[in-house]
Amino acid sequence: MATVTYVRTLGYVARHGYVVSILDEDLELLEAIVSNDDNLTYGAIISVYTGPDEAITALTDHGVEELADMLSEARLTTTAWHQFLDDFVDDTELAARFKAQASR
Repeated sequence: MATVTYVRTLGYVARHGYVVSILDEDLELLEAIVSNDDNLTYGAIISVYTGPDEAITALTDHGVEELADMLSEARLTTTAWHQFLDDFVDDTELAARFKAQASR
């Protein structure tokens, strides 16, 4: 594995659309997906501690690409999107909210 020299916070990824397929994704959705570090390859999710009890989540370039690929595949059909939300978003209310939104 190559040495990681920088990471991108989820807020940056959501706001700046670093990868086209995650442009305009809801930050809350991204946070829900990466809250379980088993959802992405080991080392793709980094916790950056900003204080004694505070941390932000960041992704390596590989993590951003992996997340973008996951979302792109999941959005191919409504059925695939709903299954993706069931599999990767632990909060059932949040998953239901995203299922109710119009598909892209």
